Amino acid sequence: MCSNLFFRVFVVMLLAVSAPFTVLAKPSEEKAIVLAVFGTSHPEALPGILTIRDQVRQAFPQTRVELAFTSNIIRKIWQKRRLDPRYQEEHPEVPREILEVKGPLAAMANLQDEGFGYIIVQPTHIVGGEEFADLSAYVDGLNSIHTVKQRNMPFNRIIIGRPALGTYGTEHAYRQDIEIAAKALGGDVQRAARQGASLVYMAHGNEHYSVGYYLELEAVMRSMYPATKTYIGMVEGFPELSTVMEGLEHDGVKKVYLKPLMTVAGDHAKNDMAGGEPDSWANTLSAKGISVQSDMTGVGEYASFAEIFVQHIREAAQDHGLALR
Repeated sequence: MCSNLFFRVFVVMLLAVSAPFTVLAKPSEEKAIVLAVFGTSHPEALPGILTIRDQVRQAFPQTRVELAFTSNIIRKIWQKRRLDPRYQEEHPEVPREILEVKGPLAAMANLQDEGFGYIIVQPTHIVGGEEFADLSAYVDGLNSIHTVKQRNMPFNRIIIGRPALGTYGTEHAYRQDIEIAAKALGGDVQRAARQGASLVYMAHGNEHYSVGYYLELEAVMRSMYPATKTYIGMVEGFPELSTVMEGLEHDGVKKVYLKPLMTVAGDHAKNDMAGGEPDSWANTLSAKGISVQSDMTGVGEYASFAEIFVQHIREAAQDHGLALR
């Protein structure tokens, strides 16, 4: 038994000595960024996505940046359009990158296949709701992979960035993220003020996670811009339009500047917010005697708001000891 132990020690030492000749391959040190966007099927709303993409590419010119749409429905729409020459002829402004857009898992798989060892997944969501939870689950699942041989590991690490208004955790104070977002939205406050109107945002929200971030953003904006009051409501969840209307009635507001608190002014902005149906936000407010000026600009089109995602990418990399160029 003693000789057997000495034999094992000898084998280990022999392997250590011969290591330079039997080095196992590892995932590369190359880094890439995946911008995970919900997506839009409206070509005129694409600037809310492409502005963010362009600003990220300008900030990290030597780093690969890929777009991914998290919505299965929207991806299928673009896949169908990719096969329609007539649509492409009528919409030359739509880049090939949109027509061929992948989901986050496919985008990461393609990057892995090209040898990228580190991938930073940056959501362009406003808050950490259902979409962000699903995206985080994808990242956690891929990071949980442990292959028998180190050389067969698909990634060194996949890292996920924070939504615009931050998320839970001790590394980055979400209140600071909210204050930065409020500053980035200062232009909307100025536009409302020039019209002598209050600012009303329509956010998406969701029915499965608390949207307290929006309530806190509303409070921060009211404190930061006391001369022009801000109201925020959701398409889904609380606070809803009826809650916003109660506030407007209580404060005696007669004129509002209405716009989406979403990266893109797509379907929700066109229909739920400013559509012609009687129950759209614009028509519901008008029916109450409130003058409405609708703005169909997604906040992703603002350089100041796009910069939030650039900074979150930079901080996500720094948190894991990575430098992006």
